[in-house]
Amino acid sequence: MPAGKSLVILSLAITLHAGGKGGRAEYVGGTISQIPTGCHGSVGAVDEEYFVFTAGKAHWRVPYEQINMLEYGQHVERNYLAALILSPLFLLNKKHQHFLTVGYADDNGKQQALIFKVEGADIRAMLVSLEARTGRKIEYQDDDARKGGKG
Repeated sequence: MPAGKSLVILSLAITLHAGGKGGRAEYVGGTISQIPTGCHGSVGAVDEEYFVFTAGKAHWRVPYEQINMLEYGQHVERNYLAALILSPLFLLNKKHQHFLTVGYADDNGKQQALIFKVEGADIRAMLVSLEARTGRKIEYQDDDARKGGKG
């Protein structure tokens, strides 16, 4: 990729066709102000050159070669109120939230980050694809994340 091109490209006219691959995601934060927090869309590591976040007709792309950090973490919630009111068995029911952080250096050498909440059914394939495309190992926040990410 020529050095003059932007690392994150906003394209309002092009639609991504990934053949059903990729994962449903919500942008929960990071350094890119053009993406509103809470923006729902999909993330994909199926493109030959780019990691892509698509929300409606808008696309944000990061070249795999510029990605320098991949991190996966989980947040587990239990329904304590239902356990108190209805049954202690509700403590066994856990809600897992899956978070993917993609770090990269932009054209100016400044570190940037994208943080997504990814659907549980989609996270494992996403992690495997990102490792293969970037050549980087996923960093896991803890042992539970390591188990959840590797299945």
